[in-house]
Amino acid sequence: MTRESTAPNGRYLLKGATLPNGDGADILIEGGRIVSTGTGAADAATTVIDAAGLVALPGLVDLHTHLREPGFEQSETVLTGTRAAAAGGFTAVFAMANTLPVSDTAGVVEQVQALGQAAGYATVRPIGAVTVGLAGELLSEIGAMAQSRAAVRVFSDDGKCVHDSLLMRRALEYVKTFDGVVAQHSQDPRLTENAQMNEGALSSELGLKGWPAVAEESIIARDVLLAEHVGARLHICHLSTAGSVDVVRWAKARGIQVTAEATPHHLLLTEELIRSYDARYKVNPPLRRDEDVQALRAGVADGTIDIIATDHAPHPRESKECEWDAAAFGMVGLESALPVVQTALVDTGLLDWADVARVLSNQPARIGRLTGHSHSFENGAAANITLVDPAARSVFELDRLHGKSTNTPYEGVTLSGSVRWTFHQGFPTLRDGVLADTAETATAAREFARSQEVNA
Repeated sequence: MTRESTAPNGRYLLKGATLPNGDGADILIEGGRIVSTGTGAADAATTVIDAAGLVALPGLVDLHTHLREPGFEQSETVLTGTRAAAAGGFTAVFAMANTLPVSDTAGVVEQVQALGQAAGYATVRPIGAVTVGLAGELLSEIGAMAQSRAAVRVFSDDGKCVHDSLLMRRALEYVKTFDGVVAQHSQDPRLTENAQMNEGALSSELGLKGWPAVAEESIIARDVLLAEHVGARLHICHLSTAGSVDVVRWAKARGIQVTAEATPHHLLLTEELIRSYDARYKVNPPLRRDEDVQALRAGVADGTIDIIATDHAPHPRESKECEWDAAAFGMVGLESALPVVQTALVDTGLLDWADVARVLSNQPARIGRLTGHSHSFENGAAANITLVDPAARSVFELDRLHGKSTNTPYEGVTLSGSVRWTFHQGFPTLRDGVLADTAETATAAREFARSQEVNA
């Protein structure tokens, strides 16, 4: 490698990378953009990165991230969460609204976006709450958030279901006016009261209150019909059961504007892990049966499930290192997402790397109406790029986590693949597996933002 330019958004040549379609290419980056893709030549001012054996993906986009700030900084902040994102190959994350205060006003979503810009590790797009305070009683300031500097296009009460049918209908009608989308946490609260794990023989054996699949499936069925009635876009968060896949497949065949996501953990882990009563495996929705895992994998492979989203949910140690009933729901997932996807879907032959680009970059960006993070390496595109070593295979350890919380279910698990480089707007936020300096990254982000304003 030649000496690296210290100027933000310098000139980089990714030599011998493999594109998602399998073609080899040299990718030249300058001024935050892809200058050429083909065979490139380097001069003295160019940093040459040996990308032989590495797969180049458009920067990963996570439509479902909990950054916790404001209000729960003991678990995560926008800075630490986006550092974890960069380490996992993500160049953009959508921050869920269950903060304190809740992201239900223009002021709060603008604050979250500004914190992301100051950090510089990834583009942060706030998700607005559907209802005031996530209480499910009154619609939030949806229009004001959409018209704010944050230009919110995704709205969700994630962590809670918009259970009131009339409120859900009104929300869908509202977001339709500006091409927004409601992302629903599909969980009937009455059917899951005090539930602790998937309902079935194992929950009875372990003496834990069961969480029936129908609690998810019934809400999805209602909401796709509401979306059809209104003619609006609906997105289903963290779909987890075989029956849910069937409902979404039916809705798509009917022409309803519905998209759906699955999490990496629901594509790999099963309820059998709960025999240990280890709260690392406590998540909402719960880990399901192997039959559900296989149905989700098939749904991703055939396109019924549009995207994979992490549902990165950090918690402090005391919220997880306790008895099962008292433990918080959730797992961190930004750094482990791509290795889990490769292990569960690529290594098994269900997806190729073009499919990975689709479910982890192109489609999430499309659903969230995010520009600049979904491309085919065309000249002039923003240089949001992830370089992955598909031949790597290693035991996942806690030192691979860069956020504030360590509640991962993968400690000690052998996974395939490793993110080596992440370029956010032309600047390497992850350099050969090592995170870039905070101040340098933030400076680069500001420089790129200023250049965009000038070009506009």
